[in-house]
Amino acid sequence: MRDKTQTNSAAPGDRLVRAGAVVFFIGALATLVTVAPLFLGTTPFPTYMFGLSMLMAVGFLMAGAGVLRSVAEGRRQARAGR
Repeated sequence: MRDKTQTNSAAPGDRLVRAGAVVFFIGALATLVTVAPLFLGTTPFPTYMFGLSMLMAVGFLMAGAGVLRSVAEGRRQARAGR
């Protein structure tokens, strides 16, 4: 089976997983920036920064959807291969 799989081929959900990872890390950075003033004793950031922190959850869901899409495609190929 190894000879039929290309190493540079992208599965159906790969782009969604990568995009989800990028969005997750942007949300993680926004969370760190939002929480830092609470520990440093400075004035907190505006409310929209807390909204940007929600990008962590959005990125996690995007990556999960990409994994599920990849699994579904793998199952579809396995059924067709029988």
